[in-house]
Amino acid sequence: MGPGALPLLVTHGWPGTVADFAGIVEPLTAPSDGRDAFDLVIPSLPGFGFSGPTTSTGVNLRRTARAWAELMRRLGYDRYGTQGGDWGAKVHRELALLAPDRVVGMHVNGGVGSPSGDPAEREGLSSRELAALADLDHFLTHRLGYARIQGTRPQTLAYALLDSPTGQLAWNAELLEWFDAHALGENRIDRDQILTNVSIYWFTRTSGAAARVYREAEPDAWGPQQPCAVPTGVAIFAGDRGIRRFAERENNVAHWSEFDRGGHFAALQAPDLLVDDVRAFFRSLR
Repeated sequence: MGPGALPLLVTHGWPGTVADFAGIVEPLTAPSDGRDAFDLVIPSLPGFGFSGPTTSTGVNLRRTARAWAELMRRLGYDRYGTQGGDWGAKVHRELALLAPDRVVGMHVNGGVGSPSGDPAEREGLSSRELAALADLDHFLTHRLGYARIQGTRPQTLAYALLDSPTGQLAWNAELLEWFDAHALGENRIDRDQILTNVSIYWFTRTSGAAARVYREAEPDAWGPQQPCAVPTGVAIFAGDRGIRRFAERENNVAHWSEFDRGGHFAALQAPDLLVDDVRAFFRSLR
């Protein structure tokens, strides 16, 4: 670790892999201003990619958070930050609750916090925020089939995915390309990056184990969350959703950014914006 570099734990989601972060490694570890340097730790989630398939049940968010805490302890890091989106953000939140004295701050891309369903909550929201809620409603109604299948019948799905590289490509790429199509701006996910993503799942034979994250996740992972006092930085990229009012009910939001390009897979779609926002958030926490 270079002098002054802050350890930063970076975690992907589904259908992500550690390869998603290739474009942010050098800018974060070797910036022009050494005061912004990070020492990156980028593990594969249990059951994903290079972690290999899990062989037992119970590998949920909290168990993964405990594993991450132990990983950072064994690496000799007493204090560190975190960055992630999707499942990575959920794991990091559990880690912050588990070890608030060690996690100096967590940076998330994508929505944090969610409405309760009470129509009164929509009063006073901006037109952008109302549009984000409408988009969320559409996603939950029309695009969430993959999560319901993986959350209820992951093993049945696994037999098909492990038997067909074409099926694996279709299953991963459908979600990657849908989010990509709903992002704005010139940044799109390169086709070679999609093939890298799918190849990691295919060659490590982890598609079934990775799908089980939806089955294993704690029931409360989807609803209101326990308040977390660790400083949180939120980056909302185009095509993703996030409303600060809801996020602040459960998080200590110390930094909030909204961007007009990028998307849910920010490290692939807008790595330059993600890097700048991570640097900006952690400058006051080093």
